[in-house]
Amino acid sequence: MKLNRKSLLLAALLSVPLAACSASGTSQTPVASASSAVPAPKAKKVILFIGDGMGISTITAARIYAGQKQGQSGEEYVLPFETFDNVALVKTYNVNAQVPDSAGTASAMHTGLKTNIGMLGVGPATPHGDCEAALANRLPTLGEQAIERGLALGIVSTARITHATPAAVYAHSPDRDWEAFIGTEGQANKGCRDIATQLVESEFDLALGGGRAAFYGPDRNGWRRDGAVDLPAAWVARTGGTYVETAAQLAAAPADKPVLGLFSPSHMTYTVDRKPDSSEPTLTEMTAQAIARLDNDPDGYYLMVESGRIDHGHHAGQAGYALEEAVEFANAIQYAIDHTDPADTLILVTADHSHVFTMSGYPRRGNDILGLVHSPAGGEGEAGGDGPSLANDGKPYTTLGYGNGPGSIANLAERPMPETGVKAHQQATIPLGSETHGGEDVALYGHGPGAERVRGVIEQNVIYDIIVKALGWK
Repeated sequence: MKLNRKSLLLAALLSVPLAACSASGTSQTPVASASSAVPAPKAKKVILFIGDGMGISTITAARIYAGQKQGQSGEEYVLPFETFDNVALVKTYNVNAQVPDSAGTASAMHTGLKTNIGMLGVGPATPHGDCEAALANRLPTLGEQAIERGLALGIVSTARITHATPAAVYAHSPDRDWEAFIGTEGQANKGCRDIATQLVESEFDLALGGGRAAFYGPDRNGWRRDGAVDLPAAWVARTGGTYVETAAQLAAAPADKPVLGLFSPSHMTYTVDRKPDSSEPTLTEMTAQAIARLDNDPDGYYLMVESGRIDHGHHAGQAGYALEEAVEFANAIQYAIDHTDPADTLILVTADHSHVFTMSGYPRRGNDILGLVHSPAGGEGEAGGDGPSLANDGKPYTTLGYGNGPGSIANLAERPMPETGVKAHQQATIPLGSETHGGEDVALYGHGPGAERVRGVIEQNVIYDIIVKALGWK
């Protein structure tokens, strides 16, 4: 599929300053790009899987949870991407933040330059919420460059398609919250466009996710300030593409035309809460549609797939919700492994950041990962018999917990009995309305042409370098 492609000459001109940008992380922190002494095979297709908030503790817990769902003890289970030979640790900080957000981290991966927290596709010299500065510091994104170079482009997320991670593929904004309108006083008439408008005015072959409300006004229960506005209709009129709102409509959409799918008013339904008759496609189904449709382009494609609700489960202090999303994420990755050619497709799996999510105590092998700690015989913390291990207050505790969040046990003398199960709210230490991100490194796993550059400890913006070098871009 090729729609309104700009000239390759323009892409070549754009690539020169981008290469300079991607070679360094921030003005304060020089970063060496990944390199290889032996030229690697060129990738024709790249799929970047981002588990939002899928830190290493989440991967470990998801591995155990997935295995236990299949009747195993869980510890020995292997997630699909854990079979990849190439692994690196990724430093996630933003230019102005020790612990990052998804806008700054996803922008680093899609522009080759680290930027400030809360910003999309603009350089770190931009003050937060400053439209004019954003226009002056605009950074071309990987999605835009893919289109310029003739590749097909796909964006898939279980979050709102205007949310930070998917928006980093195509958008430029000094405030990630400008999803449906410019929400900062005095900035509305200075030339910036809200993120939903940027999506429908950009070029893409497939965009699937939630967030329908950002594309309509109040007449259709939307968030936009113009009651009659209908951005999907405007997009269809401009591109000749197909707009869909259900899995059945997506399956029936013509394969040779672009497709925009908005399957829920806000974020898509948690896997835990899905009904058997849900009209929403799963992440695996969206990934399957994306691969099948983008494969029609003989020049190849770039596809970003985000499991956005791993992050939301953690923010709510509900580990079971996050782990169910991680298992579905693994299913989508397995589908991609099974339905792409490793000779021409680079698959990368990573997270944008971590969470203050812990596995603690001394639970025995095979202990229910969502349950109370039961120590092995002779182990530290042994309770004796079949009872759970007890804390100093005489009450049991769970393996999984949070450093902060809504499940706070700030008053230890009145600590409630812990909840267990997939819908439980895990206990936390510091009282906050929403659990926060963590600042430790995350993992990057790579398979396919160019994956040999996935090694060592790297800055997050080097993921961009790995992708463009794999594609053979200069």
